[in-house]
Amino acid sequence: MEDQLSLFPPQPETYKVAQVIKRNGHVVLFDREKIFNAIFKAAVEMGGSNRELAQKLTHQVIVMMNRIYPQDSTPSVEEIQDIIEKVLIENGHAKTAKAYILYRDEHARIRQRKESVIAFEDTIPYKLVWKAYHWNVDHECHTIEKLNRQMKNGGWKKLVQDSEKHYHDEIRKVARMIVKRKKEIRLMIIAGPSSSGKTTTTYKIGEVLKEEGIEFVLLNLDHYYKNLTEHPKDEYGDYDFETPHALDLELINEHLSALANGEAIPTPQFDFRTGTRKKETVEFKLKKGEIVLIDSLHGLYADMTRSIPSEMKFKFYIEAMCQIKDSMGEFVRWTDLRILRRMVRDSWQRNYDPTQTMGHWHYVRRSEKKYIVPFIQTVDYVFNGSLPYELCVHKNFMGHQFPGIVKFYDQDPKKVDAYIRAQRVNKLLESLVQFPDLSSIPINSLLREFIGGGNYKY
Repeated sequence: MEDQLSLFPPQPETYKVAQVIKRNGHVVLFDREKIFNAIFKAAVEMGGSNRELAQKLTHQVIVMMNRIYPQDSTPSVEEIQDIIEKVLIENGHAKTAKAYILYRDEHARIRQRKESVIAFEDTIPYKLVWKAYHWNVDHECHTIEKLNRQMKNGGWKKLVQDSEKHYHDEIRKVARMIVKRKKEIRLMIIAGPSSSGKTTTTYKIGEVLKEEGIEFVLLNLDHYYKNLTEHPKDEYGDYDFETPHALDLELINEHLSALANGEAIPTPQFDFRTGTRKKETVEFKLKKGEIVLIDSLHGLYADMTRSIPSEMKFKFYIEAMCQIKDSMGEFVRWTDLRILRRMVRDSWQRNYDPTQTMGHWHYVRRSEKKYIVPFIQTVDYVFNGSLPYELCVHKNFMGHQFPGIVKFYDQDPKKVDAYIRAQRVNKLLESLVQFPDLSSIPINSLLREFIGGGNYKY
């Protein structure tokens, strides 16, 4: 079988298919890598790891597509998936074909379930997403092409100013909502996925409220991590920092209840370099009129704050809603923006290699889907924490590192998800122009939380 495949060398290739119709009706550019990734992931599911064979099978799919479709055709995703199944079966890969068929079937059921309950459980804030995209269109940064043009012609200076102003205007809007409920609120929760900008936004809301005569006191839940030896591990033996059970939930609730009752608490201090709590604690007590303010990846998780009645909470959710289209006509994934933020921050703040951050990201996404997404509809306000110009900034920091990251995971079939993700982000960075002047980013910018040089202590 492998000798038969060798008759079709992987390169060069020509593509008669130029575009593909997605299930949602959107038309996007054809991407060969998506076929390869689908085949290789199905092979890995069955215990395979031959990347070269997956490339040859991908080439066979392209050859068959070229036979079936005329020049510049636009088939649907489902039609291409049918061809993939046919190629796998005809080349004797029945088990891989079965894994691929089961994968398609499962995702079809997931889509059907979503469609049947979308009116009640849809967690995407469409109005806010459209608002963000409309803002980007107005400021000519809604595509990578236009964003790059801003970097080249000097428009980036005004884009930075406008983006920062828009962000701070939203901060003040949230503060006004809290002021209206100041008599009842005792706990402010800022939640959101990793690297969405929770910490900086928490600081800034507290600053604005102080101007309004309301004192918010930050309780940093990062210090409530259990010692590293007590952390849960996954099937690879890696520590899972992203589950809420990596935090001492009982102690958090005990302390929140005590604070609400006017008692002092000994807040722990966690050392991220050693992975242990320090022996020293810091006494923390609310003064009259002060309100506890917390930001946490799991702030919406019910057990996190169960000791505080719901009417005494204000729940705020932040997501980096990057509404910018890439060169393929698809929106840049929000999670890809956030992983770039985290990779930059982890490298200088937590002494964590960017390659490790990429390999760890599947824990992040798994935890977000389990402990954040289901609770979005319970919040009082949803906030967009992305800055339209920042993709180019991440190019400065991570552009040169990603080829090595892609190569590293290319050799590990057990980390195929990390490889696909790294490959996708690498393509994104390759398409971007570097940010011209990092010193022009304000020291009070949310972006400084990730690139450093800001006026807040993290």
